[in-house]
Amino acid sequence: MSELQTPIPTKWVGPIRVSGNAVEGEHEVPLATYESPLWPSVGRGARISRMIEGGIVSTVVDERMTRSVVVRAASAAAAHISAGRILARQSELETIVAGQSRFAKLIEVHPEIVGDLLFLRFAFTTGDASGHNMVTQAADTLLPAILAWEPELRYVSISGNFCSDKKATAVNGIRGRGRNTIAEIVIPGEVVEKRLRSSTERIVELNTAKNLVGSTIAGALRSANAHYANMLLGFYLATGQDAANIVEGSQGITLAQARGDDLYFSCSLPHLIVGTVGNGKGNDLPVVEDALVRLGCREDREPGANARRLAALCAATVLCGELSLLAAQTNPGELMAAHVAMERRGHRPEGASA
Repeated sequence: MSELQTPIPTKWVGPIRVSGNAVEGEHEVPLATYESPLWPSVGRGARISRMIEGGIVSTVVDERMTRSVVVRAASAAAAHISAGRILARQSELETIVAGQSRFAKLIEVHPEIVGDLLFLRFAFTTGDASGHNMVTQAADTLLPAILAWEPELRYVSISGNFCSDKKATAVNGIRGRGRNTIAEIVIPGEVVEKRLRSSTERIVELNTAKNLVGSTIAGALRSANAHYANMLLGFYLATGQDAANIVEGSQGITLAQARGDDLYFSCSLPHLIVGTVGNGKGNDLPVVEDALVRLGCREDREPGANARRLAALCAATVLCGELSLLAAQTNPGELMAAHVAMERRGHRPEGASA
């Protein structure tokens, strides 16, 4: 019996004007979603970006993928001694990784001890891959060497949840996982008034009350935003990413500040788990291949440059949707009116997402 093919509705939105250390120019982006208001919402933010010289400045500030192994020692004291000896041999660990992978490079080993358990959180750069399998393979190669150096340690797991993969945790934001990317824009006050039907003062007030205070009383974990997950899921599905990584990817912080009459608006996404090669991408998935080609992420560049480009475009997309939604929510009734108009009547006005 043949498999049932159920394509997710996908549209290209924009173009978005983007600048920064990973991408320049105006680029349309694909979003795969069942939530139809997302397309015009991101589109409104994209139109704002084209009104600003330089558009959205998207900066990739760090990149790494992690895997944390867990082993057991005789005691916490023994684990502490072993951790010190392992850290002293990091250069040897780096050589082991280099010998089994062309692209994985070990850049950090961070130990944590809980009772007699020793967690070793390895961080790697992984070229243009998101790196899930690459770092697991590297950790699989490192563990036998570590256990040979420290024979009193006992294997518990190749992944000890201190990585931390597809879970909302603090460690990823603090120590890094994925491509840490910040998108920002300064919008003239008159553009806020005419194009967003709001004001700098109202958007700043709403961001503080909703994203910062509201998220805090809700108990959000390193997260203060309105709906990053909406744009991330649409972007991830359209470009062949592991969609489950929006769990940690949507942990991010929106800032809105008044600069005179102008609005400074930024979205900080500390762990975008994206790649342009590897599982989910390639000629066997023509739609994904076409998306990566159109985004300029199939060019001959140094390892990692295409993935950084993808992360920068992803962050800019998130900002477009976040800005549009917050502007809509400064106006009573606009959010629901937009959903009713777009989802029940088939219209496509400017406006909001969820």
